[in-house]
Amino acid sequence: MKAIIMAGGEGSRLRPLTCNRPKPMMPVANRPMMEHIVNLLKKHGLNNIGVTLQYMPEAIRDHFGNGAEFGVTMRYFVEEVPLGTAGSVKNAGDFLDETFMVISGDALTDFDLTEAINFHKEKGSVATLILTRVECPLEYGVVITEKDGRISQFLEKPSWGEVFSDTVNTGIYILEPEVLSYFEPGQKFDFSKDLFPLLLRDGRPMYGAVLDGYWCDIGNLQQYLQSHYDLLEGKVNIPMPGREIKPRVWVGEGVAIDPTARIKGPALIGDGTQIGANARIEPYSVLGEGCRVDCQGSIKRAVLCDGVYLGAKASIRGAVLGNGVQVYANAAVYEGAVVGDDSTIRDWGLVKPNVKLWPNKLVESGATVHRNIVWGTNCPKNIFGIEGITGLANVEITPEYAARLGSAFGSTLASNARVALSSDSYPVCKMIKGALASGLQSVGIRVQQLGTGITPMHRHGVRRLQCDAGIHVKVSPWNMDKITVLFTNSRGANISRGEERKVENKLAKGDYRRADIGQISPGEAVPGVAESYLEDLLARVDLKALRGAAHKAVLVYDPNNLESFISRLGLQGEFIVETLDAHPLNWQEYRQLLPELSAAVVERGAGLGALIDPNGEHMVLVDEKGNVIEEDMLTALMALVVLKERGGPVVVPVTAPRVIDELAGRYNSKVIRTKTAVQDFLEQIIIHEAKLDSRLSQFLLNFDALAGLIKILEFCAREKKNLSALVSEIPNFFVNKQQVPVPWEAKGKVIRRLIEEKPGQLELLDGVKVYHRDGWALVLPDPEEPVCRVYTEGSSMEIAQELTDMYIDKINKITGT
Repeated sequence: MKAIIMAGGEGSRLRPLTCNRPKPMMPVANRPMMEHIVNLLKKHGLNNIGVTLQYMPEAIRDHFGNGAEFGVTMRYFVEEVPLGTAGSVKNAGDFLDETFMVISGDALTDFDLTEAINFHKEKGSVATLILTRVECPLEYGVVITEKDGRISQFLEKPSWGEVFSDTVNTGIYILEPEVLSYFEPGQKFDFSKDLFPLLLRDGRPMYGAVLDGYWCDIGNLQQYLQSHYDLLEGKVNIPMPGREIKPRVWVGEGVAIDPTARIKGPALIGDGTQIGANARIEPYSVLGEGCRVDCQGSIKRAVLCDGVYLGAKASIRGAVLGNGVQVYANAAVYEGAVVGDDSTIRDWGLVKPNVKLWPNKLVESGATVHRNIVWGTNCPKNIFGIEGITGLANVEITPEYAARLGSAFGSTLASNARVALSSDSYPVCKMIKGALASGLQSVGIRVQQLGTGITPMHRHGVRRLQCDAGIHVKVSPWNMDKITVLFTNSRGANISRGEERKVENKLAKGDYRRADIGQISPGEAVPGVAESYLEDLLARVDLKALRGAAHKAVLVYDPNNLESFISRLGLQGEFIVETLDAHPLNWQEYRQLLPELSAAVVERGAGLGALIDPNGEHMVLVDEKGNVIEEDMLTALMALVVLKERGGPVVVPVTAPRVIDELAGRYNSKVIRTKTAVQDFLEQIIIHEAKLDSRLSQFLLNFDALAGLIKILEFCAREKKNLSALVSEIPNFFVNKQQVPVPWEAKGKVIRRLIEEKPGQLELLDGVKVYHRDGWALVLPDPEEPVCRVYTEGSSMEIAQELTDMYIDKINKITGT
């Protein structure tokens, strides 16, 4: 006996999940629906299977092939135009030369098909319909049978007033080939609407076999979820994939579960999935293959298809997520929502209940989605942030993406350009560096491999080797799950916004040149860059004075990246966080160590303490009394050192306090204010330093923590002052900084309205800066998050806080929050 699986449906009621796959390929318990049907047919001896196809036929053919992998033989019959249920089976007429079974490829059932086949033979039926009983028959074809099972009447999708039975047609039929003679090949014909009424009219023996067991016609999203719940609950006699690690919790091969994660059954976790620390997998949850749930991620009564990423503290409740969906930290997707394949929901994004996102959609950070999104793409407004391109390691920034990024950046340069390439010491950054090298080489770029090191070393290497540009890959200091790809120009400074836009355009269009085979050169390893960087740094310092002072410094740093640099500079600290090797910390976690560092400086009688970020760019100082010097005070301190050491001009961002102008006046110099973006700040420093002949570089002082540290140590030694005395030369100032949520689409409105108010003297260098009688306020839209940052300075802390409160209130009124 043969079988025909009807697998041509589009599954329009299951969209957006079926936009990229035919309905029979929708996963149920991490296997395509149709795979469960093939296994059921095989179990009952139906090994010779034909399949009718129409919508995306290759997806099914590619998965099942000739059926050998599944222990059956399969043939395929493709409809060029829709022919109806019976018409599509007639399309396989040459195959159907004996009694055959017709079954849908998009239902879930465990019926005893052998019982139905025996019933068909005993009754001598030409058409046997497999029936089942349901509580609500409104969506099905209702069937009435005589006592012997002979069908006497049926009605398609009745109203409640027409319901005369709870026995319905499941769409599974056992047929004799002769019934196909009732209509012509290529004729649109339906079993229930056309063929069966004809057989009933002609008095042909047509029976209904009422079977016990599970059957679910997965016609909509609610039924799709319910089928999973039923399967997990054991209502369906289908073996669960994987092994049962505890009652009703099944996991596949290669699954990694953190010991602190909590998983409550029933739940199914697919092959290769990773569950992070303190994650919560609540009952009735299904995770596909290759998913990743980060720390404190939470899933309940949800179905996640393959390759889904769930960030820290993200939550999924009663929703379905398609293949490759990325849900970032603190985002949430609620009951009945469906997110199509390869869509992205950024940090703090929210998808409301019953909302549908079609494939490849992007929900920006902090955005709330109230209605279905059908059109658009997942391309963000821009890919560059405050500094380079930052994304989740191996989720957003993958080797494939990095190779394209390398090609895009290389395509903006001359075909024979030399690009310096480096990374920090973390393996994921080395991996991305390798992919970037491939992309660069593919467009004819000559890659200069600087090895591993810190960002200041990279900037030095670009200048020393006179490269045309550079790329440095590093773990983000703000989030250790993210990496940053930093692009530099020939001066070692960050590339300009114009150059960033060129890269974005190339990447968006895929518009990369392709080098001839003879133009592709191997990467060239450049030895000694770290040593050269350290020699250059020490050449700028009065070592005699520094060593004569015998300063004692207490340092906190990440030994993964900085140990070799610290030791070779002779700055080996007494106080090192031993756990950093095993548990890397982000910058905020580093800052939590400040009380401990302050206490250590005082207890050990050190001249100062320093907290240095893993890439050697940022630092926080602690004076000998344990006072913390950071942010605006550190900016003012560095400006004071510049002014006293070489005179002006001194370059500072627009957010810097006015006390720096007072210091500049004291030394007959001037202050140049720049935008807050790193590339603008760096560019102005480089421009003005080119006019000076001095060993003191503000470039290094502001963007190289090691250089800044030893320069301050040397300066204190020559001045014969301790750090607290140097800081005491800076007059008191009072600044405040807060952020206020502002939707992306409202940022422009906020700035426009603040300018229109004209509350005082305005400065529009970066954002809107308003000068008041006793201070100033700056409102600056953030380029990476849906917030505006409010910076204020006042003649007292109370006035600074009042200005902050006033502008936050203005912004809230403009945005209506």
